[in-house]
Amino acid sequence: MCGIAGTYRWPDGKVVTDLLTETLAHRGPDGAGRYSHPVGDGEVHLGHRRLAIVDLSGTGAQPMVSDGLVLTYNGELYNAPELRAELAATGVRFRGTSDTEVLLEAWRRWGTDCLPRLRGMFAFGVFDERTGELVLARDQLGIKPLFLVRRGEGLVFASELKALAAATGGSLEVDPAALVASLLYYWVPDSRCAFREAEKLPPGSWLRCRPDGRVDRGRFWHLRDVAAEGRERALSGELPDLAAIVEESTRRHLLSDVPVATFLSGGLDSSYLTALAARDRPGISAYTIGFRAEDARFEAMPDDLRYARQVAERFGVDLHEIEIAPDVLDLLPRMTYHLDEPIGDPAAINTFLICSAAREAGVKVMLSGMGADELFAGYRKHLANRLALRYQRVPRPLRRGLSAAVDRLPVATASRGFRSVRFAKRFLSFADLPEETAFRRSYTMYDRDELLALVDPDLAQAVEDVLTEHADIYQDNELDDFVNRMCLGDARMFLPGLNLAYTDRSSMAASTEVRVPYVDVEVVRAAFAVPGDRKIVGRQGKAVLKEAAASVLPREIVYRPKGLFSAPLRAWMSRDLAPLVREVVHDGVLVGSGLLRRDALARMVAADAAGQQDYSKHLWHVLTLEYWYRGATSGSGHSARLTA
Repeated sequence: MCGIAGTYRWPDGKVVTDLLTETLAHRGPDGAGRYSHPVGDGEVHLGHRRLAIVDLSGTGAQPMVSDGLVLTYNGELYNAPELRAELAATGVRFRGTSDTEVLLEAWRRWGTDCLPRLRGMFAFGVFDERTGELVLARDQLGIKPLFLVRRGEGLVFASELKALAAATGGSLEVDPAALVASLLYYWVPDSRCAFREAEKLPPGSWLRCRPDGRVDRGRFWHLRDVAAEGRERALSGELPDLAAIVEESTRRHLLSDVPVATFLSGGLDSSYLTALAARDRPGISAYTIGFRAEDARFEAMPDDLRYARQVAERFGVDLHEIEIAPDVLDLLPRMTYHLDEPIGDPAAINTFLICSAAREAGVKVMLSGMGADELFAGYRKHLANRLALRYQRVPRPLRRGLSAAVDRLPVATASRGFRSVRFAKRFLSFADLPEETAFRRSYTMYDRDELLALVDPDLAQAVEDVLTEHADIYQDNELDDFVNRMCLGDARMFLPGLNLAYTDRSSMAASTEVRVPYVDVEVVRAAFAVPGDRKIVGRQGKAVLKEAAASVLPREIVYRPKGLFSAPLRAWMSRDLAPLVREVVHDGVLVGSGLLRRDALARMVAADAAGQQDYSKHLWHVLTLEYWYRGATSGSGHSARLTA
């Protein structure tokens, strides 16, 4: 895993590429490389920062140049051994043992046809000296990031948006529609970018630049098609052997020439991966988090730590416990910088602190249980949306009475919070709505009217566009299975837009690679071949994954209540961050610029402080957006204009 950057027929390309590469130093502290070559009436420049994981020798250094092809690559190929053997059988002679060289030779042999054959996570740029063409590509599921800016016939690209913002001299303009989207979701969806001129290369796609100025794009993998194939398999009654597929994926994800450890929250997903990894790597290290006792009590958080200890003891895992008692006032601006875009999920702090502790102990690679909830319907929202279908059959007068009663209940007192009341209020906010709208409301921050009341009236059309985009993506399938429609929506929006994004950026901020064995093309294919009624059984989410894990894990781990990889937000908001919230509401740049309305924010703060509604997550995201916007519109010279 590394940082990649480059320019193609871009003014001052060498200087810009040097700046890009320097900005990405945290992604690859083990080495740096540069490459230049004339192309048409300009030049191509490629940069690389190396985090050495496989083949630690110089033969794995990048950009890698071989017989007219040049590669700058970020990621890992878990089927590199098979591809290497196949290529060697055709006469290819390899100099080293890196997967970078395997990718380069696969490209030489198959070109873009090699892309669907790759099993792993990747973003790369490959330049052909003979044709003068540069091709950029990104993995099937969007695990690895790739940002780019096109101007005229020139292009600049990098692993992180902050590098592009720095290298373009502060000329990138904030996209207010992307900020509206971030308010809705508490992250910027993968289809949008926080700066107008920049874009994210879509997952499972490639882009080719030619010396004559033409640009081609192609798609080599699409989740919608994979879900459709899975539906056909499910209709044939062919259920995949999920236990064998997850076990094989986990084994492949352990491929490394440096130590590998795991995240271990004590929940099903991380416990299953840790148990499987411990079979291959006895005594493997794992990292888990706990919270200050007063924070956990105020938040009414479950005690996940004892389950993590139980798993570690049973499987001989070397467990490292990290207490999350951060100085959030110091961490907030630091995390906002590293996250590149406004992302309001405090789990990013947990990931950063765990990866930092692991890195200090000499660990460069971590396995995460990310993705299992999205693919196998493990979130509360999945069960809640199913329950909503039944709730809609309750007579309307009874529903109105229940809603009025729950609305009067407090979500917190001065000393503790009530999670069950928070959940009930959340459920009733969407339980009466049509499917797509209900699904959106079950995990986003505001309904349409609340969002319109919060933002500048000039952004009303942006609100409508963002809501329409959600509906278009959610409904872009031919599935007749409600649960799998939700899983597909999550895998296309929630997973790349939030969870994979913050995992990559916060782990790389600590110079650590995080691998996600559930977000593997074979596991994904298997997931969509499982009917929804095998994913949610009764009130059990992830039922089919639990069946698979039960052959390895104790039942009390498999069937325990769902854990949380989150943070005690209400505690932080009521103590550490309360003065900052007041400052942002009254004197913040978001309010001052007109993007957000002071009266709407003040109402949220008052309702939260009174314990009548839980707006801690909303206000946390407002803080992250405030810090991001300050950085984007001040010292770096970014435009603060908000014309929609």
